[in-house]
Amino acid sequence: MPRTLLTLLMIFVCIQPLPGLADEEAVAAALDAFHDAASRADQPAYFSLMTDKVVFLGTDAGERWQGQEFRDFVSQYFPKGRGWTYTPTQRDIDMGPDGQWALFDELLAHDRLGTCRGSGVLVREGGRWKIAQYNLSVPVPNAIVEDVAEQIRALPAADG
Repeated sequence: MPRTLLTLLMIFVCIQPLPGLADEEAVAAALDAFHDAASRADQPAYFSLMTDKVVFLGTDAGERWQGQEFRDFVSQYFPKGRGWTYTPTQRDIDMGPDGQWALFDELLAHDRLGTCRGSGVLVREGGRWKIAQYNLSVPVPNAIVEDVAEQIRALPAADG
């Protein structure tokens, strides 16, 4: 009898998820839902996945929106059925030591821009994972980065 109990205890311990694994899966699910809502231009679902003070950094150096400012930006597009589709192809998630926040970076496929990168922070709010910061960028291969930088410098200075 004691041997059976020990065996059952060992099986129970072995099938338990690794610490943080369930949280990583929940963070990944929140990011997947975020991309899905954006692709469908589903404004209520999209906004529900962000904190009130979300910071969204776009691909242009002047694109930094916070909270209502970002919601106003999105509201120019989603009600017209115009969303954006970025498909995750690779993702890494690192959980904060207290389990209340997570860092992520992901590679994304986009029809026009090709490979993009998203990175940011999610926080646990009311038992749900929400995006506190999202940074969208377009990685530039090292072989052409100096040419791209030169093209950027040649552009007229942006206002603001």
